[in-house]
Amino acid sequence: MTTVSRSEPGFPWLIIASGCLIAALTFGPRSAMGFFQLPMLADTGWSRSEFGLAMAIQNLMWGVGQPFFGALADKRGTWRVLALSAILYASGLFMMSAPQNIWFLHIGGGLLVGLGIASGSFGIVLAAFARNVTPEQRSMAFGLGTAAGSAGMFLFAPFSQMLIDAMGWSDSLLVMSAMMLIVPVLAFPLRGNSSSGTQKQTDVEQSIGEALREAFGHQSYLLLTAGFFVCGFQVAFITAHFPAYIGDIGIDARFAVIGIALIGFFNIIGSLASGVIGQKYSKPIFLALIYVGRSIAVTAFLLLPQSGTSVVIFSAVMGLLWLSTVPPTNALVAIMFGTRYLGMLGGIVFFSHQIGSFLGVWLGGFLYDIYGSYDSVWWLGVALGLFAAAVHWPIKERPAARPQLQPAQ
Repeated sequence: MTTVSRSEPGFPWLIIASGCLIAALTFGPRSAMGFFQLPMLADTGWSRSEFGLAMAIQNLMWGVGQPFFGALADKRGTWRVLALSAILYASGLFMMSAPQNIWFLHIGGGLLVGLGIASGSFGIVLAAFARNVTPEQRSMAFGLGTAAGSAGMFLFAPFSQMLIDAMGWSDSLLVMSAMMLIVPVLAFPLRGNSSSGTQKQTDVEQSIGEALREAFGHQSYLLLTAGFFVCGFQVAFITAHFPAYIGDIGIDARFAVIGIALIGFFNIIGSLASGVIGQKYSKPIFLALIYVGRSIAVTAFLLLPQSGTSVVIFSAVMGLLWLSTVPPTNALVAIMFGTRYLGMLGGIVFFSHQIGSFLGVWLGGFLYDIYGSYDSVWWLGVALGLFAAAVHWPIKERPAARPQLQPAQ
């Protein structure tokens, strides 16, 4: 493998800006799915568990597809994968907009949208960033990309509700479907950047099989993968079910919009801060503290009197802790194994995240239909947060030992 040596350490702002816009556009619609639940179910007569299953499939497909699309981007280039994302994402939203039966929701909103996100969201964009910045710039670049996805969440919460109020849920999904077709244009600066960039001492000549064997034999990587499962469980449950939960506890529905928008807004701050903190301090300990903070926030929200004010405070705190896990998690994978297979190896970690997302979304609907309450899932998320803190603490923030491999020439 021939690496490209960069003589200039300057920050590639055009690539960063392009990736940030794509992250915002691809993350926005999926974060607004919760607003479609009640109006869609009112028109179709489906149950919350059926809607929850579709969103769970979406999250699972996002996770299943991430390692494969990451490997494809590593091999063939980022632009091709992002163009495929636009087709899959737009097709899924289009199919979801006119569901003649429940399978249109599961295939469109579940399978196709999930694969569209997998081929166009954080894993693909951040791996492209990693190949185009220095190791010293990497954590900040990851923070910017994650913050951009957060901005998409912040913008699409009121935007989607405004569309639903003005046009109905079906036409709103058509509008979002058309918006996804902008992605290949935005991705133009990312064309042709496969297997290039700032690869350093941790990047060596490896086959895909060797890279996988090394990763699955690395204790810190396995702990990181286990911990990221919890992140997916927590955030996916809230994204899909928080708007309905707000209505269930008797709080005005407008606070659901405010709450999701605040999560997105404070997510921007949290993601940028995470990029800075992760560059200066221990990433494993920082991640452990994030998970402890989430468990404390949920516990306080459930036990203290619930009101519009408590929703606002909870949303702001959770926003700070929401995607702040992404920059240090991806940076740790890059530190351990370099950037050569970052799209694939980061995608495997993210697959664990999406298994958690599947369970969080599906269990939310399933247990609600059984018990008429989301409380059991909230408390399960609290317990898992403490588990995640425990498994992140012993992670070693250093490159994998590679005595048997030679540096790439």
